[in-house]
Amino acid sequence: MEELKYKYAIGCLVQWYEIEMIDEYIQSLKHAVSNLKNSENVLIDFTFVENQDLEKVNCPEGAELLEMNALEYKFETLIKNSLDKFNVRYRFTKKLVTIADYRREFNDAYCDEVDVIMWGESDSLIPKQTFEILDLLHHNNIKQNTHKYIAFFGTCKMWDESWKPIEHNDFTEKPFIEGDTENWWGLRYTMNQKEMDKINDKVTDLDIRIVNPYKFNGCGLVISSDVIKSGVNIPKSVFFVHEDTAFQNSLIKMFGGNIPQFIIKNILLVHNRKHSKKRSHIKGEEGIDKTNTGELRKVHKWYENANKMCEHNAYNMFNQGKTYTWKDVFK
Repeated sequence: MEELKYKYAIGCLVQWYEIEMIDEYIQSLKHAVSNLKNSENVLIDFTFVENQDLEKVNCPEGAELLEMNALEYKFETLIKNSLDKFNVRYRFTKKLVTIADYRREFNDAYCDEVDVIMWGESDSLIPKQTFEILDLLHHNNIKQNTHKYIAFFGTCKMWDESWKPIEHNDFTEKPFIEGDTENWWGLRYTMNQKEMDKINDKVTDLDIRIVNPYKFNGCGLVISSDVIKSGVNIPKSVFFVHEDTAFQNSLIKMFGGNIPQFIIKNILLVHNRKHSKKRSHIKGEEGIDKTNTGELRKVHKWYENANKMCEHNAYNMFNQGKTYTWKDVFK
């Protein structure tokens, strides 16, 4: 069993409609902390959102509260059954909390308590080697006086050539096939823990590189706490999505790209972006292909406005012009 030298926090927002998928993430976390002598050095954080301002629960009229209570109970049971022995913190909220809101507040809340922050995600699987590798990386960086850095594990197949620097070695040369759900490298393929472990267990030497310019998404982003303490974070103007882009732009603006990004290229962190259980129990999404989450969201009139406005805010953080809010979305 490994003993960590440093402290880590990994945080995940769980929307109520992700309840049928979240146990896979929870089980991967359990595997990642079970092998640690001092698992208390990993602080595991969750916020479970019950809010229905954007999506409504699919249940008989008048039974919404009862249905939400059942989903809350199911989530709490999953946590207690799998992570009860570990350093886990969770809360429920009825407020509208998006991934941008959660990650902004998570960064602020934990940067003074731990050495390294990691963004978990409900559709991800965390490698069982995660914290041993991060401990080694952080220790080496501290020895070299590199207190500010970001890092990323090898990810699954992405959309175009620009993502190859952060794709896992086994995925990089595989073809991109739109709508592929059958091949293990396919964009819509849902990988399980056993498949991820098989890929990662064959590694004997870590392939750690520097990525320049920055390239990452929010799923599994690793941030040394000194980056957050120095003022880099997700601005409040990014109220819905594109929080990873906003964080990157803030990082570039403040430090001019002089903070390194490491990629552990041969350790896979699974991102099941098109998981068929990603959006469950939502009114109005019945009968739509569950592996096409983009199409599912498009049935809601607010989505296109919120996405475009948030993207505008993320790319124009330092430019003169209007900053959009949720009020603008619903005008």
